[in-house]
Amino acid sequence: MKITNGKILICTGIAHSLLGLSNFGFGKQFRGFMDTWFFKISDGLLEFPLLHGQMNYENFAAFWFFYFGVVIIPMGIAVNHIEKTTRKIPNTFIWGYLIMILMGVYMIPLSGMTFFMLPHAVYMIIQRGKT
Repeated sequence: MKITNGKILICTGIAHSLLGLSNFGFGKQFRGFMDTWFFKISDGLLEFPLLHGQMNYENFAAFWFFYFGVVIIPMGIAVNHIEKTTRKIPNTFIWGYLIMILMGVYMIPLSGMTFFMLPHAVYMIIQRGKT
């Protein structure tokens, strides 16, 4: 089985989502979400500090950590399909992906964005340059 960029993204998304659900990640928060059947996991705008609300940062982080992993999966499926059919990922995708990753690296330097996704984005650029 050939490892493709699409498969790397799919595996990253699955690992990210599962880590978010695990006891090592945000398992405590997701058990709380289950109490409401995943409905109204936050008070939305009422938590916004501008409206004198108090944000639940752990729930916020849990949701976005899990959600980012879920979003990467269909992106990986699309990239995998492109690699199988045209064999070339569009430059616009690669550069957009790199910009998204660089924003994440800037904002959270000691994260998977820096250690896993940035090298993958650089690999995609190098790989694209060889074709």
